[in-house]
Amino acid sequence: MSASKSGPSPDPRFTPYLNEDEIAELIRNLAQKIRADYEGKTLLLIGVLKGAYVFLADLIRELRMDVEIDFVRLSSYGKGRESSGTVTLIKDISRDIRGKHVLIVEEIIDSGRSLKFLYDRLSHSGPASLEIVTLLDKHQKRVADVPVKYSGKQVDDHFLIGYGLDLEEKVRNSSSILSLTYPN
Repeated sequence: MSASKSGPSPDPRFTPYLNEDEIAELIRNLAQKIRADYEGKTLLLIGVLKGAYVFLADLIRELRMDVEIDFVRLSSYGKGRESSGTVTLIKDISRDIRGKHVLIVEEIIDSGRSLKFLYDRLSHSGPASLEIVTLLDKHQKRVADVPVKYSGKQVDDHFLIGYGLDLEEKVRNSSSILSLTYPN
């Protein structure tokens, strides 16, 4: 069976959650707000690897303004579906953010622990401003207080995959977002 435009072949455990058009609309709306807030400024976007790279790529194309990018990689999941609660810095940013307008780009926020760790770490580096944008926000699962300025969509507690989100490194290449359903 060949792969469809949306990525891997259908699997009965996956149900559609957001299609390509819905994702594109969320990104257009986010980009419009960000452009308005940073008009005339250069913005440094810091993508949280691995999941945010697809969202970051689409977002910078919609921003149509001067942007710089960098990446950080954190880990708190290992191979499971639940966070361990311990955040490990695997790859740090490679540039000085002092005096820069910084926007942390995350694809989804669950507990907020990893993002809180990153936000606190970056805020001590003297940026001119530091904000967070996320495509998806599981606000009801939040256990760490993180100041999310731009949120594409509040989502319920589904295990979501595709569009950069993975299940043990698989299904990231789906152009839509799917909800993964496990039998009870």
